[in-house]
Amino acid sequence: MKPNSKTPQDRPITLALLAMGGEGGGVLADWAIDMAERNGFFAQTTSVPGVAQRTGTTVYYLEFYPDDGISRLGSHEPILSTMAMPGEVDIVVASELMEAGRAISRGFVTSDVTTLITSTNRVYSMTERTALGDGRVDSEAILKSAKDSSKKLIAADFAKVAEDSSSVISAALFGALAGSNALPFGKEHFIAAIERGGVGVKSSIAAFEKSFEIASALIKSEGKTQSSAVSVQIGSKPVNPGEISQEEQSKIINDPTSVVGYKLTNLAAQVKSEVPESARVMVINGIKRTADYQSTKYAERYLSRVLEIAKIEAQDGNGSGRLLNETARYTALWMTYEDTIRVADLKTRRSRFQRVNAEARVNKEQLMEVREYLHPMSEEIADTLPTPIGKWILRTKVVTRSIEKITANGMILNTASIGGYLLLYTLARLKPIRPRSLRFNLEQERIDSWLGRIKTLASTNYDLACEVAECANVIKGYGDTHRNGWRNFTFIMDELDRIAANTDAAVRVKDLRVAALADEDGIKLRALLSL
Repeated sequence: MKPNSKTPQDRPITLALLAMGGEGGGVLADWAIDMAERNGFFAQTTSVPGVAQRTGTTVYYLEFYPDDGISRLGSHEPILSTMAMPGEVDIVVASELMEAGRAISRGFVTSDVTTLITSTNRVYSMTERTALGDGRVDSEAILKSAKDSSKKLIAADFAKVAEDSSSVISAALFGALAGSNALPFGKEHFIAAIERGGVGVKSSIAAFEKSFEIASALIKSEGKTQSSAVSVQIGSKPVNPGEISQEEQSKIINDPTSVVGYKLTNLAAQVKSEVPESARVMVINGIKRTADYQSTKYAERYLSRVLEIAKIEAQDGNGSGRLLNETARYTALWMTYEDTIRVADLKTRRSRFQRVNAEARVNKEQLMEVREYLHPMSEEIADTLPTPIGKWILRTKVVTRSIEKITANGMILNTASIGGYLLLYTLARLKPIRPRSLRFNLEQERIDSWLGRIKTLASTNYDLACEVAECANVIKGYGDTHRNGWRNFTFIMDELDRIAANTDAAVRVKDLRVAALADEDGIKLRALLSL
């Protein structure tokens, strides 16, 4: 139907938009209302805000009804609803994949009515972020549900489109809405609404145009697999998300030296010659991570450890490569444990300031402040110092109490100030003394003990060795989180010593590992162990 059509319509066109704070959901709603009213439609929008991230997604609900003009003006003005009703939403727009899933669970998306437009990016909820294990919801399952539940699906990474256009996702989603042909307005009407908005017009139109092309391509490709029209990358599980791209992974498999600094070229060559192709990406990631964390020499130590497992995999493996992959993953993570030096290093990197600057959209006339909320404890300070000094601090109660008193209320540093930056910069420069620190030597002993168990078990019970390798995932973080993780890991290893000869030992260790990751306090683990 074209704008100003006099064809009678039984009910309004309905649209629900789910967006989080800062994504411009209100702006998109305003554009749509302005566009509709300028083209002879009655239009209404309401919004229901939430109270926190994820549960706090704002639902904007819009209805459009053509002014048929059958009699005098206003005689046919409709009564429009203020809230979406399940089964009666023509268009659902979601700014993130989980929000599409929530729209489906609310009944907003139906296979006979709804055009679903969603960005495939993920903004992880707090429960996903704070889970001890991999707490991420299965994105592939959400996307499949979206395909099955909707009449028409347009799914692509519109957040990336917005980022590349220096815009916000609302502009990209508006372009996808235009390209979907779900509203009775032409492309020019959408662009005119953006222009009348008057803010960020150039970047908004750039994002709009790219998303319009994506959505139009998806519409034209109906009858084919929609994912073939755009590249949708979800559900991956890299050793460190965002650390290495798919393109780099392809390069690594063919030539590991192509994406590694010249100091690591020799190590990369070793990987190519001595590590099976299926594990090269993981091992290269580990080399890069450990070298960045400490030094090239430390990366050599990492590779030496992994190559020992590679030999065992070749001799005793079952062809899956699981032992090598998981050991390579968790050896790298364990060797790059979080300490005060690492935190200071990451917080003072130029790339971090550039990222924050870009995300905050700071212009040349503005000053940016970055405030760090720190709460160092006596144990963390002792861990960073040379072993003799660290041990002395921990056993001297007067010193530990003094530290705890000073740091009881935490610290707030402005990293963008000279004083705050220099303090963290100086701490980050302590990296050369890390190998002599209390924590470093303790962790190396623990890593070697863990690897020793894996090597011993691999020849007699490959599956059990794999489960022991994955048990390292229980240990993470710092402070209380790390202490609890190490305690749970110790519980599992003690049980392993008792049951290693049992035929169901691998299953038992897996159950214990899953229980240990279920809660930070280890309640479920202790219940399973009857402690």
